[in-house]
Amino acid sequence: MAAGLGAALAQAGPTTQIFDPKTHKWINYDRKKARQYYAAHGQVPDAFRRQIVTFRTAEKPGTIIIDGNQHFLYLVLPGLKAVRYGIGVGRDGFGWAGIVRVGRMAEWPTWTPPAEMVARDPNAAKFAGGMPGGPDNPLGARALYLYQGDQDTIYRIHGTPEPWTIGLDVSSGCIRMNNDDIVDLHAQVQVGAKVVVLMQGAALYKGV
Repeated sequence: MAAGLGAALAQAGPTTQIFDPKTHKWINYDRKKARQYYAAHGQVPDAFRRQIVTFRTAEKPGTIIIDGNQHFLYLVLPGLKAVRYGIGVGRDGFGWAGIVRVGRMAEWPTWTPPAEMVARDPNAAKFAGGMPGGPDNPLGARALYLYQGDQDTIYRIHGTPEPWTIGLDVSSGCIRMNNDDIVDLHAQVQVGAKVVVLMQGAALYKGV
């Protein structure tokens, strides 16, 4: 894999950690530090930036493999390679694992929060009828809708207007990417593509 001090990443329990090349120490990467880093650099740490890596898997090119613990999404390429993207994943209690597929895709999608979110979140309740696509929409520039068979799981891989949250456990179960990355992924993926979601200790959606 592409490496380097600035690109190193580890996971200690539920807390994301990144390697600080100045102090040569692993540091916790939480919401506050993530916002500060993005404000200072205009981008996320090296580890979460899109890159081609060596990747050994029996899955076919075009498959998406999500490592929720490490906050990486891999798009399998030919020749034991993959595009690796940084992602945000479900916060505590909202993680899941399973094998699903891309059921459909949309550009600048409308966001319609599920009933469970409307019930617990007053901000989501304002958009119970749907929020039109645009730069402030929580689904960002593109959305890949994840299905089990012909049934929508309500989970998506989507963009975000909050790119500093990449690398964190922040969502209600969806996989979020910065808008440039979800546009890149959307352009390479076909409807029907297999999606393997791995996350230690997560609720099992469908057997892996």
